[in-house]
Amino acid sequence: MPRRVNRLQVKDYFLAALLALLIVWLSWLLVGIIRKEEIARNAVSDTKAELDTLQTRKDVLQGNIAELQTARGEEATYRETYGVAKPGEGVIIVVPAKVASSTPALPWWKKALNLLHFW
Repeated sequence: MPRRVNRLQVKDYFLAALLALLIVWLSWLLVGIIRKEEIARNAVSDTKAELDTLQTRKDVLQGNIAELQTARGEEATYRETYGVAKPGEGVIIVVPAKVASSTPALPWWKKALNLLHFW
């Protein structure tokens, strides 16, 4: 005798398929939200690192501005930028010191003894 499918069973299968699709769709949305949260977290850490770098640069630049506002700082800037000197100043050339030899020359008799010690 063939088994007869009644309307209640068809509705149950339809409802189960609909719920399965709903679960898959909600899971897909959840994965998207998690991905966006990870991107936002990485952006926050990158932004904090950039802020630290910019804060350090700001401190250096403020120090440079403070130095340039003094008479000595202005003079140093003019000297570096334009290569000028005060009247009466001369050029100083710094000569590097001679580099000493690290190994002294061996006398002839030590060289001869070294040749005999070949074994």
